Amino acid sequence: MCRVDPHERATQAAAAIAELTGVARHDATVVIGSGWDAAALALGSVVAEIPVADLPGFVVPVAPGHLGIMRSYDLDGLALLVFFGRTHIFEGLGPAPVAHPVRVGAAAGSRVAVLTNATGSLRADWEPGTGVLIRDHINWTRVSPVVGANFVDLTDAWSPRLRSIARSLDPGLVEGVYALMPGPSVQSGAETRMLRGFGADLVGMSVAIEAIAAREAGLELLGLSIASTVEDSGVALDPITVLEIAHATALHHAAASGSIDAVRVLVEAGADLTRQDTIYGGTPLGWAEHCREEQKLASRARQYADIAAYLRSR
Repeated sequence: MCRVDPHERATQAAAAIAELTGVARHDATVVIGSGWDAAALALGSVVAEIPVADLPGFVVPVAPGHLGIMRSYDLDGLALLVFFGRTHIFEGLGPAPVAHPVRVGAAAGSRVAVLTNATGSLRADWEPGTGVLIRDHINWTRVSPVVGANFVDLTDAWSPRLRSIARSLDPGLVEGVYALMPGPSVQSGAETRMLRGFGADLVGMSVAIEAIAAREAGLELLGLSIASTVEDSGVALDPITVLEIAHATALHHAAASGSIDAVRVLVEAGADLTRQDTIYGGTPLGWAEHCREEQKLASRARQYADIAAYLRSR
């Protein structure tokens, strides 16, 4: 059986997007999760809209509220690539389709990815409607989109710099650790208490696998979540209520504060992108490859430092 390389498929999709939108390069990629479609009102003017089914490598999302469309936006001269809806690991298609949007974003030239979703709160003091910046994650699926000896460093997967920008724009945002469960069944009460014991603040069925792929591609990453339920509270989960709560609060946290301005600040304050592309291969993928090599070197340096510290202690 011939296996399609996911990075090659992402390059094909990025080329198709450039041709269909007339936008040669997109500066940032945003994935709109459950209930976050209202946030699109703050993303600027729509340049083009394409059903994801018309693009290489995409499948139509099946979760409620996930529209399955891609839009290109112009935000004051910045080109944003925005995916409305995502594929989840519980759909049984493996991690590649889950990671595909962020890989396409990287191939399209993005330097930053903003991932949004609705989650369950594992903390009694985070009521439904709380806006949360993802600080770290626990991947309880034990599934990765990365194959082979490609050791992606996730130490600071969720950008401290972008989180700082978001908090400065909206001090009401809190930070937490997100736990990815495989779904589609919701975790039991015992599993909820276990996740709390492991240090998780939020639980859901998305973003962590995308985050791994984003870091593999060298993207700077911001995660914004709306706590739409409080887990193990004795209140039955209502998917419609989850969407309504996320929809009602996402626009406030996205437009008035964190994600959109963070994207703008990152792209405008970043290094000379043209110079980076010239140095690292002349393409967005050349820059991504450079970032992957830097990650490997940094991880190796930490390993050597740990070994040296161990030897000194003996």
